[in-house]
Amino acid sequence: MSTIRLGDKAPNFTADSSMGSINFYDYLGDSWGILFSHPADFTPVCTTELGTAAKFKDEFDKRNVKMIALSVDGAASHAEWIKDINEVENTVVNFPIIADEDKKVSDLYDMIHPNADNNLTVRSVFIVAPDKTVKLTLTYPASTGRNFYELLRVIDSLQLTANHKVATPANWEHGKDVVVSPAISTDDAKGMFSRGVTEVKPYLRMTPDPTA
Repeated sequence: MSTIRLGDKAPNFTADSSMGSINFYDYLGDSWGILFSHPADFTPVCTTELGTAAKFKDEFDKRNVKMIALSVDGAASHAEWIKDINEVENTVVNFPIIADEDKKVSDLYDMIHPNADNNLTVRSVFIVAPDKTVKLTLTYPASTGRNFYELLRVIDSLQLTANHKVATPANWEHGKDVVVSPAISTDDAKGMFSRGVTEVKPYLRMTPDPTA
């Protein structure tokens, strides 16, 4: 088992899930992907997270991102838990939850942190690009639920910066000004970004979001 770092290939796997057997790479196809783990079925924070994820599916679909969750319980348990999630959150879980009773996938992605818990996964998040490289990792303790607005914001930034020579500043949201890549001179940037470049400092140049 090794730590997965940014730029690494996301390990492939085949596993049972709430929607049958799934091969991770085949499931993603040419899409982006977000893989997120949950400590266990029938846990309170996870129930709110999975319900929220289901409600956000349209937003992830707009960004060509496929969701897939994981818990260390089995598919039969997942099926019963999904009934609770749908009821409590007034939604329909519309993505697979991996059944990882043998912890094969959890170990592959280093989702179990012994100093936190020997048996349950922490709240890990992996965002994977279409080329199957890992573009973001986040790890939350079991006691803290994830912010799905932040996950969408990060995906917007990742997809923008994958296609344009820019970076996104603190608290950036889609449509706000972005930072010109430090590798580009100001003169080149002015030719590249037709909507203008503002030089705050020689190393900090701002330009309107090229996708807005």
